[in-house]
Amino acid sequence: MSRDLSKGDKNAMGQDRMALYKRCRLCPRACAVDRTKGNPGFCQAPSELFISNYLVHRFEEPPISGTHGSGTIFFSYCTARCIYCQNYTYSRGKRGRRVSVEELARMMLELQHKSCHNINLVTPTHYVPGIICAIDLARRGGLKIPILYNCSGYETKETLEMLNGYIDIYLPDAKYSDDDLAKRHSGFTDYSVHAIEAIGRMHEQVGALETDAQGIAVKGLIVRHLVLPGHINNTEGVLRLLKDRIGTEVYISFMNQYSPTQGAMADPQLNKRLTAAEYETAKAYLHDLGFSNGWVQDQ
Repeated sequence: MSRDLSKGDKNAMGQDRMALYKRCRLCPRACAVDRTKGNPGFCQAPSELFISNYLVHRFEEPPISGTHGSGTIFFSYCTARCIYCQNYTYSRGKRGRRVSVEELARMMLELQHKSCHNINLVTPTHYVPGIICAIDLARRGGLKIPILYNCSGYETKETLEMLNGYIDIYLPDAKYSDDDLAKRHSGFTDYSVHAIEAIGRMHEQVGALETDAQGIAVKGLIVRHLVLPGHINNTEGVLRLLKDRIGTEVYISFMNQYSPTQGAMADPQLNKRLTAAEYETAKAYLHDLGFSNGWVQDQ
């Protein structure tokens, strides 16, 4: 296996895929910088892969973690600047190490060997060309478990077209319907437009969530939404966008786990936890709009 992966790695980052880093437009920001020459865009990521951590993760949604855990790979840097980010050291590139395409493929195979149900790619958008190459290598080396794309929802149709056939399960956030809020708290431009279209395209690629006889996800879409304190109207707006674009059959992971970080302390609404009353109101929107698939967290 080692010899085969090494041989394949010589051509893994071919000219066509490397060219995508030379005028980077992998996310809707379309910074158009040459990352191969050390000119980072908004995400600050170089063209080389940087991994913050990889591990067996047992605390995702039930069909993702299952009984053996999700094989989770955390990528360094991010296309967002959420002031309440819980993975600040990862998303700002303060933690991580450079890895080759071959090494990323080996990580995937190692996680499969540990009986993980899937390979869970966290914050992967800015590394899609390298990730695709790693998936090709890993599959040649025997990777068979589903690939899961765990992202902010801020994607372009071109990047999603590249991923078509590589991703089995999409796990995007639907963070905002309020674009002013998205800009102020996460640095996104026109988030609602880009995200809802991206999520719709993900649904077109993989369809509704499918599970095996043990209830483990094998294919499909799960949308995450974190309810923010003081912004319950934003949640209602997100649900209406999802209903209009996809329908109410979509599986939603409805989260109340917001916790203020240091970056959010200056904001009078985000410097506190979500109240029970706010979460109950948010859950009522789910019911009133007709959503019934997915998970809600206990308060």
